Amino acid sequence: MELLRMQAEELSGRIKRGELTVWEAVNFYRERAALAEPETGAFLSFPEEDALKRRADEVQEGIKSGRYQGRLAGVPVAVKDNICTKGLRTSCASKMLENFVPAYDATVVERMQAAGMIVLGKTNLDEFAMGSTTETSALARTKNPWNGRHVPGGSSGGSCAAVAAGEVPLALGTDTGGSIRKPAAYCGVTGFKPTYGRVSRYGMIAYASSLDQVGPVGRTVSDCAALYEIIAGNDPRDAVTSKKEVHIPWAELSGAPEAVERLKGMRIGVPKEYLGEGTQEEVRKAVGETAVLLARNGASVEEISLPLTEYVISAYYIIACAEAGSNLARFDGVKYGYRAKEAEGLQEMYRRSRSDGFGKEVKRRILLGSFVLSAGYYDAYYLKALKVKRLIKEEFDRVFASFDCLLTPAASETAPEFGTSLPDPLQMYLSDIDTAGVNLAGLPAISIPCGFGRNGLPLGIQFIGNRFCEETLFCVARAYEELRGALPAVWDKEDERRECSAGRRKAV
Repeated sequence: MELLRMQAEELSGRIKRGELTVWEAVNFYRERAALAEPETGAFLSFPEEDALKRRADEVQEGIKSGRYQGRLAGVPVAVKDNICTKGLRTSCASKMLENFVPAYDATVVERMQAAGMIVLGKTNLDEFAMGSTTETSALARTKNPWNGRHVPGGSSGGSCAAVAAGEVPLALGTDTGGSIRKPAAYCGVTGFKPTYGRVSRYGMIAYASSLDQVGPVGRTVSDCAALYEIIAGNDPRDAVTSKKEVHIPWAELSGAPEAVERLKGMRIGVPKEYLGEGTQEEVRKAVGETAVLLARNGASVEEISLPLTEYVISAYYIIACAEAGSNLARFDGVKYGYRAKEAEGLQEMYRRSRSDGFGKEVKRRILLGSFVLSAGYYDAYYLKALKVKRLIKEEFDRVFASFDCLLTPAASETAPEFGTSLPDPLQMYLSDIDTAGVNLAGLPAISIPCGFGRNGLPLGIQFIGNRFCEETLFCVARAYEELRGALPAVWDKEDERRECSAGRRKAV
């Protein structure tokens, strides 16, 4: 099980030192995924073995020649299936794009490949990233690796479950209202949502363009920082990407004493609105214990107030659904995607293709978006939501004038059981209260595991930073990670259970 406990950067180091070949690393995770997939269902598709072998050989030669020398050269990575990969299906977990194979790579995929990483496969998600549990996927059912009766969270549930189950060391997700951070909390892994505009969205199939952001999922803060460093930066193909320099504080992230030392004098706020009604008591306790731990090690921790938090969900879903309705108008059955057969006339073909191709939750959000953008309701809903978004951003700005970062829950509860969220969509929407405000304000945030609830499922906390202050966020999260200590690894328990039930030997 040695490879499963290895950080991604250490794995790359062993490959570069010749202790392990790229193909040995890739093949190990292929076999691991084959072992775990019948129970987790994290992946939707994999490249052919021959294609993976050719890519592994090419990376091996590149490492030997000095072409690939980065921190993650030779490391396998999973990609959420709403990010385009040339020659490999990109379905958005929807019947609408079930057979869509892109002719190009997304910018983030290009950058990972240029760094010598290998795409191991595409992961499941809520259909078109619309959901909080990955239950709206039309193509697969992904389970929480800690307990298969519970959801992995969403919409990046496949990416987080794959990392948690040890099927891959790193993954990419997308975050529109918490879609990286919430499943990371549910699955007990680390998930990072960068500042809006830090990472190119070119090649990411849009849900809500003013809120969407690609980000990394990993086992540790350093792993996420290493992948973020690769994918971040300006891209002429995405007009909102920033030209600000990307800086990673590797001295603090690499050394335990340096990481904890960075806490001294840091000002951390704890918004009381994030710990109110609807937050499980054990989640409140976890946040409180984290605050005490940080304060004991030199940070200044204070309770603060963000009164506009009560308007976050309303503003978020009005804006997100409005943009979703616009973005998904392109899927009409004409140029690509699902087309209904034997439709009589163009209008009938449109209607049937979209009715059959989209799932219930996607259609609900398109309808909501069409309603708030309609002539009679644009001012009352959409325009007002944009004004509230601006006020929420200004409220965060005022707080960050006095504080370096904020501490909140990453999710107000542990992962719910299957079938308990979808019957009540409003309750599912309200569960995004801890994460959606970050997207409205365009802020960076990181979810990091902090322990386990009484039911044995992971708990997660969230650190929120000011725009383009990822350096501070990584330092605080790394310091907490060091002070928290190691947590149990899900793959140990899962492998023991599989061995007992299937009589299989462990992969290593």
